Amino acid sequence: MGVSPVWADTIRIATYAAPLSRNGPGLLLADILNETPEIVQVSEQIEALAADILLLTDIDYDRDLRALRAFNDRLTAPYPHIFALRPNSGMQTGFDVDQNGRFGEARDAMGYGRFSGDGGMAILSNFPIGTVTDYSDALWADLPQTLMAKDDPLRGVQRLSSVGHWQVQILTPNRPLTLLAFSATPPVFDGPEDRNGRRNADEILFWRNVVDGDFGPPPDDFVILGIANLDPERGDGRREAIISLLNDPQIQDPLPNQPTAYWPDPIGALRVDYVLPSATLTIQNAGIEDTPIGPHRPVWVDVLSAP
Repeated sequence: MGVSPVWADTIRIATYAAPLSRNGPGLLLADILNETPEIVQVSEQIEALAADILLLTDIDYDRDLRALRAFNDRLTAPYPHIFALRPNSGMQTGFDVDQNGRFGEARDAMGYGRFSGDGGMAILSNFPIGTVTDYSDALWADLPQTLMAKDDPLRGVQRLSSVGHWQVQILTPNRPLTLLAFSATPPVFDGPEDRNGRRNADEILFWRNVVDGDFGPPPDDFVILGIANLDPERGDGRREAIISLLNDPQIQDPLPNQPTAYWPDPIGALRVDYVLPSATLTIQNAGIEDTPIGPHRPVWVDVLSAP
């Protein structure tokens, strides 16, 4: 496949929390094969987005990537490279995490999930995928300055990532780009112990540790993208976590104070989806697309392809 002249100038990098999760395994694939109206709408939205590199969140995972391949194949111009790993969502811990006396439920998983693979992540790319580092098995308690409670009964078991934290190298024509992809737990649906709020903050702050070199050599020319599920100004959660990330001098924020998702009152409009290029990249343009499908909007950034 030849390189488009547009790619010689800019590369569009996007994230989209498309409604591609279902109530059980295999149901997403069935909807894709049946071309349900929602699948058609999501496909059209992705085609209009015209991203060169796209992170999909809230998409169900299966081991052979059958649903992802089927969805990609129905696009007018399928992406030549796709990637996904098994998410922590739905991966059972073997413990009664919510202490309700029942085991094996959605809240008893490493990340909330009704089945293994529920609401995972996937990358669609016009460029080859290089080296991948998967941090998804890192224990929450091992994070530097972790907010995990010292008396948390899952201290030696609970992973930090509710879905995943991936460092994925994309081999663009002029230089590699590194995606730092994630989907953090919402900082709600818990009690006064604020377990989800603590975990959400640490999932976000994890990327500061990575770019600071606490988990190996820091990446060059990176883009942090995905769902933080935290707004720096509105809504629930420990806002200082996302503020800290946005204010890091190694990171650029091309769309400050712009909501990316809309829920009915009392939640309203929140900024929860992010594409944050490193300071080493030159931003040409950025935007948030409108869509009638689900609460989340696609977020994109165009960066120069050459140093």
